[in-house]
Amino acid sequence: MMKYLSFPGLGIEPFHIDRIAFSVFGRDVAWYGILITCGMILAVLTAIRLAKKEGISVDDITDFAFIVILAGVVGARAYYVIFTWKEYGYLVTDGSFLHNLGRTLYNCVAVWEGGLAIYGGVLAGLLTGYLFARKKKIPVLKIFDILAAVVLIGQVIGRWGNFINIEAYGAETALPWRMGILTYGPQLQDNGELMLTKAIYVHPTFLYESLWNLCALLIIHLGLYPKKKFDGEIFCFYLMWYGFGRMLIESLRTDSLMLGNLRVSQGVGFLSVLVGVMLIVSLAKKAKTGAAEDTYQPIYSGADGGERPAEKAEEPKEENGSGEEKDKPESEERDSQEEK
Repeated sequence: MMKYLSFPGLGIEPFHIDRIAFSVFGRDVAWYGILITCGMILAVLTAIRLAKKEGISVDDITDFAFIVILAGVVGARAYYVIFTWKEYGYLVTDGSFLHNLGRTLYNCVAVWEGGLAIYGGVLAGLLTGYLFARKKKIPVLKIFDILAAVVLIGQVIGRWGNFINIEAYGAETALPWRMGILTYGPQLQDNGELMLTKAIYVHPTFLYESLWNLCALLIIHLGLYPKKKFDGEIFCFYLMWYGFGRMLIESLRTDSLMLGNLRVSQGVGFLSVLVGVMLIVSLAKKAKTGAAEDTYQPIYSGADGGERPAEKAEEPKEENGSGEEKDKPESEERDSQEEK
C-alpha cells in the first residue's frame, strides 16, 4: 500500500514523498529526523546571537543548548509514552522480569520509531533552563526568553516532518485548502497500476500550526525582542500565543493524546495561556517598581565579548614629599614613634 498527498482546491495533483531520505550502513535516515536536526542547529545559532544581546557568554549558552536539547528529546518521548502506553503497549508484561524491564526501557527511549510530544519537550526544557540558570547565576527569565524565542524555530520546521509522515492532520473538510490523503493498493487495476482504495480530505493542521508559529517567530524577532521592556516578556508572549493557537488547532485533530474525554494538549494549552497572562501582569508591575534579578557576570573574556568581573583594586600607597612611595612596615613606624 502507498499513500499520496494532494491539495485539489489549490490545483496540486497527487504526489508521493518517501519518509526515508537515505540509508547509512543499513540504517534508514528519515526526513523527520533531518528536519528536526536542522531546526535544532538554527535554534542554537539564534540562541547564541540573542545571548550576546542579553550579556550572556557564548560558552554558557552553548553548554545550555547541548543540555536542553538532550532534555527536550527525553521529555518529549516521556510525555508521549505516559499518555499512550496502553494504546501502543509500551509497558511489556509477557515475559520474565528482566525481559519486561529491558523491552519497556527500550520502548521508552526508542525515539527513532516515532512518538514525540512537543509539550513534554518544552516542559523538560524549562526545568533544565531553570536549573542551569540557578547554577550559573544567570537571571532565569533571560534564559526563558531566549528559550521561547528559539524553540519556535524547531516547531515551525518540525511540523513539516509531520506532513511528510502524513500524520498530525485534522478531521475531514471540504475547504479549498483541504489536504487529500489517497491510499493505493494492494489491489491492481486492469492496466497493472495500484488501485485507489481510500481517499479522505482533511484539515492540514500541521500547516496551521507551522504558520501560527511562524507568525509568532516574526513578531518576536522583528518586534518584541528589539524593544523588550523587561525580562520574561518574550516567554510570557510565547505561553499565551502558542497555548491559544494549540487549543484551537487541537480541536480539529483526530490523533490527540487523550486523558479520559479531555484532549491533553488543549488542557495544557489553556493552562499556558492562563499562566502567561498572570505572569506578564506580575512581571510588568515588578518592572515598574524597578525590582529585578541580580546582574549576571560572565566569567569569560575574549571573542564572545564577555568581561571578567572587576578585580579588587589595590589600596593606594602613600607618597613622601619627594614623590617616592612610602611602604614602611607597621613595626618600623612603631619604632620610630617610640624613639621620638
